[in-house]
Amino acid sequence: MKDPNHSPKLVDLWRKRWWSGAAVLALAGGLIGLWVWTQQVGQTATPPGDAPAPQVSQAPPVPLRAQFGDEPASADARQIASWALHSGDNQNLAVVVVDKKDAKVYVFDRDGELQGAAPALMGSAVGDHSVPGVGDKPVAQVLPEERTTPAGRFIAEVGLNANGEDVVWVDYGAAVSMHRVRANVKAERRLERLASSTAADNRISFGCINLPVSFYEKVLSPLVRGTGAVVYVLPETQPATALFGAYDVPAR
Repeated sequence: MKDPNHSPKLVDLWRKRWWSGAAVLALAGGLIGLWVWTQQVGQTATPPGDAPAPQVSQAPPVPLRAQFGDEPASADARQIASWALHSGDNQNLAVVVVDKKDAKVYVFDRDGELQGAAPALMGSAVGDHSVPGVGDKPVAQVLPEERTTPAGRFIAEVGLNANGEDVVWVDYGAAVSMHRVRANVKAERRLERLASSTAADNRISFGCINLPVSFYEKVLSPLVRGTGAVVYVLPETQPATALFGAYDVPAR
């Protein structure tokens, strides 16, 4: 007797259903595998538009130095100006160097470019310190030995003096400023002293630093007002390197 479950038609139908089921399972498995792969790729790959910028190594900034050009200057003036810029002691401000021995002032912008240089009149007394309380004295009461231009590092400040004249303060407490030369007393010959070729006759002031009018108005004052400045007044009774803690700036 034949088993009805093993008839040719039933077997054929069973085979068709089996293959259909297997195909569905295979298709489903393929779709699941594709979905998993796309998820993994999406987590690890970065779209072209969102690709991180390549890391570009930047060279460290080149330390600045004072650029005197053809301007004559003493070794001390050159060293302190370059050291101030190279070390960053100027705090990204302009640099003003006052050379008392040579009676000359140099003005640099904060990049080290020389903006100008000019002769100057200094305190008549030799010395690097202000006498305590001298800034509170009337000018007529300042003794000859007290008329010094103090050496050191000062932050320049624009302001007014007792006569309402605009000045650049160097040491406000000691009443020492940089200002236009005043030729009020003819016997002092201040204009002639500035114009002379020697620094020997430039010691005449009560301590302030007198400058040619055009240099003060066109070079010094605009720069101090624009970017601020650090003033380095070089000493005359001790080495400049000792006063400022400066070092020799290496060549480029």
